[in-house]
Amino acid sequence: MPWKHLPAERLGIALAVLAAAGFSLKAIFVKLAYAAAPVDAITLLALRMGFTLPVILWVLAADRHGLRALGRRDWGLLAALGLLGYYGASILDFLGLQYISAGLERLILFTYPTLTVLIGVLALGKRLERRQLAALGLSYAGIALAFAHDLRLSADGGAVVLGAALVFGSALSYALYSAGAEVAIRRLGAVRFSALAILVSTLATQAHFVAAHPIAALAQPPAVLGHAAAMALLSTVLPVFWQSAAMQRIGAARAVLIGNLGPILTLFFGWWLLGEAVSAAQLAGAGLVVAGVLVVTGRVAWRWPAFGR
Repeated sequence: MPWKHLPAERLGIALAVLAAAGFSLKAIFVKLAYAAAPVDAITLLALRMGFTLPVILWVLAADRHGLRALGRRDWGLLAALGLLGYYGASILDFLGLQYISAGLERLILFTYPTLTVLIGVLALGKRLERRQLAALGLSYAGIALAFAHDLRLSADGGAVVLGAALVFGSALSYALYSAGAEVAIRRLGAVRFSALAILVSTLATQAHFVAAHPIAALAQPPAVLGHAAAMALLSTVLPVFWQSAAMQRIGAARAVLIGNLGPILTLFFGWWLLGEAVSAAQLAGAGLVVAGVLVVTGRVAWRWPAFGR
């Protein structure tokens, strides 16, 4: 295969771009599924996690000896983080996408690094640095621009506010997950933790679905099943492996930096595949959010004016 002959660095960059594109397509698949048939958020999420489950079970089967070493504390942490991450954050995200554009959704979700910083300040007593304060200002100024764009285009401003609030709740849930995941990964390892967290969220999603709907509700039109399967493969499973392979070749810092293409890619896919309008204000908002994430992760040095010292 031609890609096998690529230098490691170029292959790593290509894999990181593919991972960013895959994660960015999630909102597009959700919107396409909603347009294809009257499917609700929990049914669509149950389908997505159901299609993901065989891969997760395969990963866990390969690590079955390591699972025996997990204690009650480990399982408690996994349960809490699984409910916060791929279940709680996902269901709020899917609900929010019923009301707002894919572009605005991705921008709001992309604030989770700044929310993680705020959690550290408010809950863990950490000090808010000036660089982090600058990042917060940039990110939320960008969201305000994109939010104003969606409000202008929408005939129902209340729906946009509701959708934005739901997706912000999703970002907060994922930020809480990320804060706890750092501890869990040190204890369990990245691959085992990710697989088990997804397994917990899958079980929670299916329990929610069974409580809300009959099993027959999973019999959706082929278009919905296709979008759910594509979401599971192209926006869940493959990007995780692509991102890991990219980190192995070019390092975590560069792979994460390339991942900052996410909001721009979602705007592009939303325009191309969904016909969503893209304005200068939205592009400026995306730029500010990306800049905020770069600042808070230390990828950009924020220089304060001399008179501010």
